Amino acid sequence: MIELDKKTLRNLQLTELELLEEVDRICKKCNIHYNIIAGTLLGAVRHGGFIPWDDDADVALLRSEYEKFRKACETELDMTRFYFQDHGNTPGYRWGYGKLRRKDTVFLREHQEHMPYEQGVFIDVFPLDYVPENYGVRRVHNFVCFLYRKFFWSEVGRVADKNPFMRGLYTIMSKVPEQTLKESFNRFIKKTDRKKTKWVRILTFPTPNKAYGYRTRWYEHSADIDFEGITFRGIRDYDQYLSFKFGEYHKLPPEGQRKVHPVSDIRVLEKI
Repeated sequence: MIELDKKTLRNLQLTELELLEEVDRICKKCNIHYNIIAGTLLGAVRHGGFIPWDDDADVALLRSEYEKFRKACETELDMTRFYFQDHGNTPGYRWGYGKLRRKDTVFLREHQEHMPYEQGVFIDVFPLDYVPENYGVRRVHNFVCFLYRKFFWSEVGRVADKNPFMRGLYTIMSKVPEQTLKESFNRFIKKTDRKKTKWVRILTFPTPNKAYGYRTRWYEHSADIDFEGITFRGIRDYDQYLSFKFGEYHKLPPEGQRKVHPVSDIRVLEKI
């Protein structure tokens, strides 16, 4: 694992800021509704920008808006500087959400060096899909989401997991043909979005608690929010959302709990 020095981390953040600006530009031009979420929204509220030790950024769109964004990237994205990846347009890509990446950079996470696609500095672009209103059915739905997440992850898990048994299990799971897995997941997306509900989630990303979803209204109602001196769109009811996701979000976590992603190689643009 490479430990990022302060200058490298800040250059990484400023490159991610450039990516956020591109999302905002495209969404404004094409009338697409998005929100900054998770640690990015927390950083905006608590720090006025990036959480000082944070090394990533997140935006989310309801599925219909995500599909508009995917389509818009084909014609509107500044392809001299950026490229967009998701499981529909990038062979070997095994995440159930998109990544907008910066050209001329490298950001390799540990145990993902063998993945067969370009891996530049990125921000996550999450689609949000509806989940069942009924709690019992939502728990079953969550288990199906868990299975898809693990099958997608298996190509990494077969080398990353510390447990030999799990590495073997992931090796077996990784034998499922990529196209078969992706076609099955696409059918699951269509099935889960047949009915609009009061709950949504990122299908291949764990939820923070046993609600197994987030309130749809949080993502429907947005407001301008300052992030690193730039105005983005964020969840209007951020207090309720951040409390739901992080608990007492105003308090800084102990230094030992300030998570960063382990990376094996990094090359960022010189911003400072």
